[in-house]
Parts: sequence; structure tokens; C-alpha cells
Amino acid sequence: MTIDLQPPTRFRSGEERGAKIGRVLRVVGRVGAVDDDLLDQIGRRFMQRDEVGAALVQAMRAKDGNSPTMRQFQQALAGGIDSVGGAPPALRDFFAVVDAVPDWVDFDLVNRGARAYRRYGKNAADVLLQLSLLGGYRFGGPSDLLIATGALAGNSTMRRLGETQKWGVAVSEHDSMRRGGEAFALTVHVRLMHAMVNHHFEAKDRWDTQTWGLPINRSDQAATLGLFNGALLLGVRALGVRVTRDDSRAVMHLWKYVGWLMGVDEDWLFDTEREQHRFSYHVLLAQADVTPAGAELARGILDAQSTLHFARLPRLGRAWTRARLLSMLRLFLGKQGMRDLGLPVRLPWAALGIVPLNVVRHHVLGRTAWGERSLHRSAASARDTVMFRYFGTDEPDVAKLPGA
Repeated sequence: MTIDLQPPTRFRSGEERGAKIGRVLRVVGRVGAVDDDLLDQIGRRFMQRDEVGAALVQAMRAKDGNSPTMRQFQQALAGGIDSVGGAPPALRDFFAVVDAVPDWVDFDLVNRGARAYRRYGKNAADVLLQLSLLGGYRFGGPSDLLIATGALAGNSTMRRLGETQKWGVAVSEHDSMRRGGEAFALTVHVRLMHAMVNHHFEAKDRWDTQTWGLPINRSDQAATLGLFNGALLLGVRALGVRVTRDDSRAVMHLWKYVGWLMGVDEDWLFDTEREQHRFSYHVLLAQADVTPAGAELARGILDAQSTLHFARLPRLGRAWTRARLLSMLRLFLGKQGMRDLGLPVRLPWAALGIVPLNVVRHHVLGRTAWGERSLHRSAASARDTVMFRYFGTDEPDVAKLPGA
């Protein structure tokens, strides 16, 4: 649904800063003149939501005789909408959307993207945390919402981050994005969760829409997707990982379908890195400056390194992980980015070991059949280690929806 609303005051309030942060994106996206029409669309979609998810939540909250229940949603997600006897219309309408596979989806290409993503192993996990998530805290709006929801606060911080990593791992598994796959279910689960957050804050008038736009809006959703595809590919390359043209195309296609399932506008789902980087550069121009929420979230994640799980020498392991995180953040965010988030500035020493090793393993050995198999074995081990760091002996999972 398109609504002719004026952008929030956040729109382009930090444009000069965004242009500086996005200098690399401007180059790789081959951005010449700024597209004012695209910027205008971004500004307006700050005021628009995922109406498909919103309609289902609205029906759930109506509490009338035909309101869908969370149990019915879970049943439809697990067994299909026809497995729900007497399914309410709102539930049928929602699953009619997410179950309809667009004509452009190529599951062979999706699986190739998943295979490439798996091969990146710990490099992908590092980029997701350090560049995509923490890097995103440098702008007001989404970071303020995270503080307001309490999603990344206190003792739950590492588990919440682990849930994001768990979703990323699921997306990278073979056929997991097909109907019935784990990643499909988790993605649809997250879509409803986002709609519930929107409803909660809008219904109780607990959000400054005039300043920030809607809590989880269509522009921020599209911007977030860019952190999982374009930013991730840039990040792993910076760590010395080889990304072929075919792998880039496949990873972009994988996340294009993920974005579609999440409710990202189809005209903002891209086939190539160049298109994504061009869009992401304009998103940076549309952003606000950093707010105190960014520093609070960053400090919380840094402090929460003391809660990670280690089978041996936990104190030493946690201290090492904290020091390594600060070093990697310096590489990705630079001095000013660290200062924006109130983090101590450290030398990027960790890259001295990571980058040369990745160059040898991915650019040299990885071109052989043996090297390719070795990369996948190493990546699988790294994924298991990352899950253990976050969840310990608990089963890796994502948060349950209210009422589930």
C-alpha cells in the first residue's frame, strides 16, 4: 500500500556524514549524480510498513470470533495453510503471499548462494556482527528501537545476537529456503515478529513517528537486507576471501528471495552487488546522525563478551574475544566509527593474521578440489563453534513469538 506521507525529520538530517561513511559504496556502486527521486522514495517509505504482516497482526489482536491464533500460525507454517481447519481469512491471505514463489526464483541458484555463504564460515559471522550489526548502530532510528524493545539489553544480549547468527546459518543450508525448510520458517517467523513490534509501538503510541518514521518501516527493512548481502560480500573480501562473479550473483539471489519473504519491496530487491551498493549509498544519505542508543548497544555487546561459552579457559577466551572484536571493529568502522559508538580505539592487529591466511586458503588452495573441501570442513567447524559460543549446550533457536 502506498501512502502519500511526508518523510520524518530524520530524513537526510545526517546527509554529509552519510556521504563520508559511504565513500566506498559510491565507488563500487558507480554512483555518479545522486538520484533525488530514489532519495524521495526512501524518505516516504520511512512512513510505510509491511501491510501483509500488519493485516495479520491486526486480525490477531482483534480478538473476535474469527481472529487467527498463534497456534494456527505455527500450524500453517509447519504444515501449510490447508492443515489448519477453518483457517481465518487473514491467516489464509498472509500465507497466500509467503507461499507463492515468484517466477524469478531459481532454487538451484539459491542453493549455490547458500553453498558460497557456507564456505565463508567464520568470516561471514565476523562481518555480520562487526560491520553489519554494530556498523548499523551508527545511525539513529533502528538503534533507538532496539533500545526501546529491550531486544539487545542485559543478560539476553548474546542470545539475541546468537539468534541472528542462527538464522544466517539456516539460510546457508541446502534447500533450507524451500517451503518446509528451516530458513523459510525462520524468515516468515521474523516477518510476523516485525509486524508485532510495529503494532505494539503504534497501538500504544510509544514511538516518535514524526522523527523516525514507523518503527520497522519499508526503507529500514530494505536497508537491513543490504547489510546481509552487499555489505557482507564487501566485508569478506576485505578479510581476504575470494568471491567469484558467479558466487556474488548466487549470494545476491539467495538474499533476494529472503528479502522477498521478509516483505522488502520488490523494486528494492537487487540481482547484482552494484545495484545494491548504489541503493545502499542513497540509504546512507537518507540517515540521521548517531544517537546515544548506538553507543549503549555497542557497549552492551562488548560487555556481553564475558557471557560467551568456552569449554576450556573461559576467562582467557572471553578476554581474547573482546580484544579481537575491538581490533576487527577498527578495521571495519575506522577511528571515527569507533568514537561514534563510544568504543576504545584499538589497532587492527587481528587482520594481520586473518587476511593472509584467507588469501592462501581462498585464493590459492581454494581453487583446487581438495582446498574447496577443506574450506567447507573448516567453515562447518567454525559455525558449530560460533553456535556454542552463543548458546552453550542449549539448542540454538530463535525467540518465540508472543502467545506461541
